[in-house]
Amino acid sequence: MKRAGFAFAIFAVLVSFTTAGKSNRSSELLTIDLASALRLAGARNLDVQLAKEKFAEARAAEESAIERFFPWVVPGVTYRRHDNLIQNTEGVIEDVHKQSYAPGGTIAAQTDIGDAIFKSLEAHQLMKAARHGLDAQRQETILAAALAYFDLAAAHEAVGVARDALRASTDYAAEIERAVNAGIAFKGDALRVKVQQQRDKIALRRAEENARLASAKLVQILHLDPTIELMPRDASVVPLSLVSTKESLGDLVSQALAARPETQQSAALLSAAQHAKNGAIYGPLVPTVGGQAFFGGLGGGMNSETGHFGESEDYVALLTWRVGPGGLFDLGNIHARQAHLRGAALTADKVIDQIANEVIASQTRLQSLAAQIAIAKESLSDAEEALRLGQERKEFGVGVVLEMIQAEQDRAHVRNDYLNIVTDYNKTQYTLLRAVGRLSASPPTSAAIGDLK
Repeated sequence: MKRAGFAFAIFAVLVSFTTAGKSNRSSELLTIDLASALRLAGARNLDVQLAKEKFAEARAAEESAIERFFPWVVPGVTYRRHDNLIQNTEGVIEDVHKQSYAPGGTIAAQTDIGDAIFKSLEAHQLMKAARHGLDAQRQETILAAALAYFDLAAAHEAVGVARDALRASTDYAAEIERAVNAGIAFKGDALRVKVQQQRDKIALRRAEENARLASAKLVQILHLDPTIELMPRDASVVPLSLVSTKESLGDLVSQALAARPETQQSAALLSAAQHAKNGAIYGPLVPTVGGQAFFGGLGGGMNSETGHFGESEDYVALLTWRVGPGGLFDLGNIHARQAHLRGAALTADKVIDQIANEVIASQTRLQSLAAQIAIAKESLSDAEEALRLGQERKEFGVGVVLEMIQAEQDRAHVRNDYLNIVTDYNKTQYTLLRAVGRLSASPPTSAAIGDLK
């Protein structure tokens, strides 16, 4: 209930609320636009929340690495008791019974300076990598929300296409039925139209199913109450103009490599691996510095005496080197760090290749879809004209039933083809924006360059 209440609180600001009008619906309908979907994706998506926690964890690890330089305080009371044999300073074994107590505080510090330096540098780079990883996850989630929203809009538009096709076949079936009853039409024609009407009913049910599934996918991305059903505020799918198809490929790749958080993340991971390797090689050369100071009192004496109490201070200073595992000449650790560095460098190169490929693939697909839109618009115009001419022939008694059925089918198919191409075109533009690192929670300024009729 708390989760659903929070979702409705956000939607009160970002989207408009409507109540389902059909009695067979158990969920409530919410209309949503693209801008609201993108903002909600950046704020509520679980993958984004997980990336935020990873960033917080990396930042805490950096704080912990810096704390290695600081001493720690150990307040307390020390009690010592000895009975029976002990060796004195002259080497004589004696039977001694004594005790002492020393209340006070100890300030101790032991810092592997070399290790602390390189660990703090490594932790800082890992924190930067986590921050860039958060940015990358946020952009990936925003892209997923944009694609899901376009699928939702296309699914609802497809429902409208299916309803128009069913309405046309239903009207034609009624008309043919009247003609058959009047004895001026062939019964087989009526059956052919009826078959087409049934196929249109199935197509409508499938279109409604796809619309519901598209809503469920967007709800999952936005991390909303799963019983909510989303509807696009404007179900009209139009081709948008967000990215120029004539922009230089080299410029796009350069922009992507400079702006994508993945390249910055891989660079930070590479730097962290470099610091880790340097720490394994040069860190043990720096000595471990340690010190301890006790401030308090000391009392006690022979047997069970508790007197003789007075001030007592002890000071210890250490300067040491570690040789072997975890220190100088730890070849296994050095080789492991060097291998990790080489792997980080290869990963950075792989990221660069992947980003360049994403840019090339997105631009190529965008150019292809732009050409397909022009062809699909012409096909749509031709299908509309063919249907109009067929209806005129029917009005003059020249039309053929199969001809009309085929014309209706052609129009529905062309409308769906155009709808799918436009949807892919808009989705590819957002994919290209993501590829070049321009995507954000605020939709880019767009201008419609066409319309679906």
